[in-house]
Amino acid sequence: MSLFTTQEQELIANAIAEAEKATSGEIRIAVEKHCHGSAFERATQYFAELGMDKTAQHNGVLIYLAHEDHKFAIIGDRGINQVVPEDFWETTQVAMKAHFLSGNLADGIIAGVSLAGEKLALFFPYQNGDVNELPNDIVFMDQAEPK
Repeated sequence: MSLFTTQEQELIANAIAEAEKATSGEIRIAVEKHCHGSAFERATQYFAELGMDKTAQHNGVLIYLAHEDHKFAIIGDRGINQVVPEDFWETTQVAMKAHFLSGNLADGIIAGVSLAGEKLALFFPYQNGDVNELPNDIVFMDQAEPK
């Protein structure tokens, strides 16, 4: 059985598309069952593997979730990190965790995507001609092709 239903996956992809309408930033979701070590380190590894460090403005955001180990992280590329306060992702993580603790993983991801989009729009507003540089679908890392 998949972690998310087809409908939940569509809702998450739609939330990403909606969030990206207000920002030139790019948001992706990477999910796997287990994370050995730090969720932040794992997210950093996948950020590079997924080519998220190659966006034009270096304003990609990865929300990483290891659902069976109850770990997650949100990381942004260097373009974001250069202009935002250090606790930039803290409120987003708190909102997501509230959903996760009540067993609503999809709602937690959607809340994280929406808040990330709102925050990115402050520093990286949508620009005419903006191109969606990265896919909006969830990447299931334990099913992904090895690189």
